[in-house]
Amino acid sequence: MKYNKIAVIYGSDSSEWEVSCRSGEFTASRIDGAKFDVYEIFARFGRWTLAAYRKKNSMRVVIPEGERPVIDKNDFSVTVAGEKVKFDYAYIMQHGTPGENGLMQGYLEMLGVPHSGCNAFVAAMTFDKFSCKSYLKDVDFVKCAEDMFIRKGESLEGLAEKAVQKLGLPMFVKPTDGGSSFGVTKVKTVEDFDKAVEYAFSEGNMLIAESAVVGRELTCAVYYNGKEYVALPVIEIITENEFFDYEAKYNGHSREVCPAEIPDSLRDEIQEVSKKVYAHLGCSGLVRVDYISSEDGLYFLEVNTIPGMTAASLVPQMVRAAGLDMTDFLTTVIEN
Repeated sequence: MKYNKIAVIYGSDSSEWEVSCRSGEFTASRIDGAKFDVYEIFARFGRWTLAAYRKKNSMRVVIPEGERPVIDKNDFSVTVAGEKVKFDYAYIMQHGTPGENGLMQGYLEMLGVPHSGCNAFVAAMTFDKFSCKSYLKDVDFVKCAEDMFIRKGESLEGLAEKAVQKLGLPMFVKPTDGGSSFGVTKVKTVEDFDKAVEYAFSEGNMLIAESAVVGRELTCAVYYNGKEYVALPVIEIITENEFFDYEAKYNGHSREVCPAEIPDSLRDEIQEVSKKVYAHLGCSGLVRVDYISSEDGLYFLEVNTIPGMTAASLVPQMVRAAGLDMTDFLTTVIEN
């Protein structure tokens, strides 16, 4: 085995921290307990503690909150029952900062600790929706919707009218660096624009206004198996709401069809495009790519370099639909 002691890092400094905990706990529970010692690290606002651990072929031990050992960030280790444990691999399951924007990756890379996702630069670049789209605007294999970048502190005078003239209505206004649809508004009238901007700025200092593309929302995950890029089955997301917002994602107001009931040609296109996006952006590990399939082609929405991994999340559904065992799948991700 390449690694022995796996640290699964969850929790985050963002609004997504609770979802991150669910993803992290699920991931930790599915990592092969016959091959690895698994340690669960809860990390939020700079305080990293050991929440639970599971030695090879043993039961999971949960540590009460007031008794959790603190992680030594000098060498990425922890002392448990008098034994110093130095982690030799990190599975990052932090949605939002610092796990999805390159900060955690940079820390681990400086220490020489291998980890599950993209490198620090790619994580930072893909986490920012505007930057990520900028890397894809000139490719010939997927389209990008028209957009406009706005930074907090810039004058908003006349901006609503300018945005409508450039992007049309409806449009989406959203933070460039958020997830789980926090701070996102579908703007239908010019009067709604300023309030949408204010809401987006409650989640971050930069936002993107983007033309709304009408079509079917589809998503596909890609990973590297040691030999080649592999695309998992495509999922279609059908929401009861205006768009795939937080309520739709986590409170049952959407339906996910896996595998998507789409023509084989569209399925093949999405899987091939997803592998090209993965390669073009320099991704590694497990990545999910979201799209809108419109009458005039396939539009790129965003890349999720740390996709949700709860039992009901999209990627576990794809893994099951592909006929793969989740534990074996995670071993493949870890070892490659």
